[in-house]
Amino acid sequence: MSDTLPSLRLSSLSQMQPATTDPNSTTKSKGVALITGSSQGIGKAIALRLASDGYDIALNDLSSKLNKLEEVEKTITQEMGRKSTVFCGDVSDEETVQQMVKGVVEQLGSLDVMVANAGINAATSLVETTTQEWDRTFAINARGTFLCYKYAAIQMISQGRGGRIIGACSVSGKQGRELGTTYCATKFAIRSLTQTSALELGKYGITVNAYAPGAVDTEILKTLTSALVTSEGNEEAVKDIWRQAAPVGRLGQPEDIAHLVSYLVSKEAGFVTGQAVSINGGRFFD
Repeated sequence: MSDTLPSLRLSSLSQMQPATTDPNSTTKSKGVALITGSSQGIGKAIALRLASDGYDIALNDLSSKLNKLEEVEKTITQEMGRKSTVFCGDVSDEETVQQMVKGVVEQLGSLDVMVANAGINAATSLVETTTQEWDRTFAINARGTFLCYKYAAIQMISQGRGGRIIGACSVSGKQGRELGTTYCATKFAIRSLTQTSALELGKYGITVNAYAPGAVDTEILKTLTSALVTSEGNEEAVKDIWRQAAPVGRLGQPEDIAHLVSYLVSKEAGFVTGQAVSINGGRFFD
């Protein structure tokens, strides 16, 4: 992958003090949250929501999305009055994730919330899926989540005050679908990883949960839509199928997921762990 970077791009805010109070804000920081895949879509919505909740924010995505990351960073610092910094890198690379976590602590003072949101879709059938597609999807979705969980946990344990780790599961991690050979497998893996991590980290005051969305209006949905257009009709016809599948009659929005994450990282959610929380408009019941 051309965007695999062992080096990290830090934001220009290189002289930051540990996260306490932002010089442009009168409110005390709730802590520091790192959100991967946060240049757009669900990741961006989560970053903005947690910033509005009072967290200082570390943003991550591939170097090809640096401009978008910097736009999100600007919104957080200039419009929301919180600290923010940017790290470019591929979450499937172990050294990148290690250095990213280290950089977050150096720049912002701690790591209290990890949201392992980065992921890709792969809409191919069993017989059409290549080993290269399988390996790439697992590297980013499953290995990337594992590395984010692992190094966030190490840091949170060392801090000694608990923490929140959140992963990106899916309805496809609870129920298989056509053209979901690799994607569904990675999301089932994330669900399992979330459960085992919750069992191991609870004694440290760290909760581990995941959000499991249905159809959300994002770039990943557009990828899947394109794969289905030839068999189901035009793009809007495909979206109508998803809308009709949910009793609420609409597609999910990134902000819907961000609201859930806001709760899962809160003190009030301290008794919730090991869960992949369904948020799909009623399309699928656990």
